[in-house]
Amino acid sequence: MARGEIFSARVERIAAGGAGVAGYEGKRVFIELTAPQDLVRCQIKKDHKTWAEAELLEILEESPRRAEPVCPLYGRCGGCSLQHLNYETQIEAKTAILKDAFSRIGGIFLQEISIRISSPFEYRNRMQFHKTACNKPGFKERKSSRLVSLDDCPVADIGIHKALREGKIQQPPGRERFTVFSRKNTFLCEGVNEQGRVYVLDKELTIDASVFFQSNVETLELLIWDLMAVASEADKALPMADIFCGVGTFAAFLGGEFPEIDLVEENKKSVMLAHGNMPQGKKTNYYAMADTEWSKTQKKERSWGFMVLDPPRKGLSLGMVEFLVKNGPELAAYVSCDPATLARDSRYLLEGGYSLKDITLYDFYPQTAHIESLAVFRRRKL
Repeated sequence: MARGEIFSARVERIAAGGAGVAGYEGKRVFIELTAPQDLVRCQIKKDHKTWAEAELLEILEESPRRAEPVCPLYGRCGGCSLQHLNYETQIEAKTAILKDAFSRIGGIFLQEISIRISSPFEYRNRMQFHKTACNKPGFKERKSSRLVSLDDCPVADIGIHKALREGKIQQPPGRERFTVFSRKNTFLCEGVNEQGRVYVLDKELTIDASVFFQSNVETLELLIWDLMAVASEADKALPMADIFCGVGTFAAFLGGEFPEIDLVEENKKSVMLAHGNMPQGKKTNYYAMADTEWSKTQKKERSWGFMVLDPPRKGLSLGMVEFLVKNGPELAAYVSCDPATLARDSRYLLEGGYSLKDITLYDFYPQTAHIESLAVFRRRKL
């Protein structure tokens, strides 16, 4: 196999990241914008020891799993990677990717995965834009640092839709990249009007466009319902902890049932917002620090009835994993945005005395290859 070689193959599945996978000369070949069952003609671009990358030249036989992309910029814009697949195939692919990560990285074979689907379009409440030369909001092009300007975006919340179409998204001076948030009557823009309140289920939370908040509130509400069901099985005589708490979203819904709340978040601005989102009169301890640093501050005799862990893509720090194994709660809920690091951390927790109670996949980002999931762990009895 050589760079520039042209060949034909049948696509077998979708890999993490969204590329189709075909077999050729004993190697896995990754081909973007392809669907399972496509017969494709493509050209080798990079050849590695056990795998290769190829560019799609032509679809010789189109798979029934394909869909016609609704966005005219699809394939050029880097925002979406799965619009060429029908929604059922997207969910099947993400489920298979999650199972593969657990078996390959964690040595854990998942039998059942619960699925929470989303609206396939007009779901995204929080979006980060780049400032383009024509003074319009834009995204980066696929596999490029170049920018593509936007007049609309089919995955955007209806409020962002309207603002894009009417050219009303204010681009803050001095910022090359900025975030907007829209839901119902709330529209926030980083560097302009950053802070506001948004309803999630029956609660009004204070958020800020400049700090992290979930981008699909409809699916966030499903996750919160599931977390409340998990927390109902916890020991309510002990405190709860929300690690990587952001603006305190999960604790706002779960904390009222516990005598005390620990909130841990490295972003100081998020911690300040969390102060206003906590249940009234509840004893709450705020820790503006990383998970590893927080674990070092805790006394060995302190116990928790329940913890929610919502780390970034890199997963839990080794220090936090070691802390959980030695002093973690009987029940823990791990919200993940990366199957690989979730599988890795799950293996550590299972080796350290926990069992995996169940796992749920949440499709927070339809039309993209991003996968969010909830893994529930219970400490095994000795």
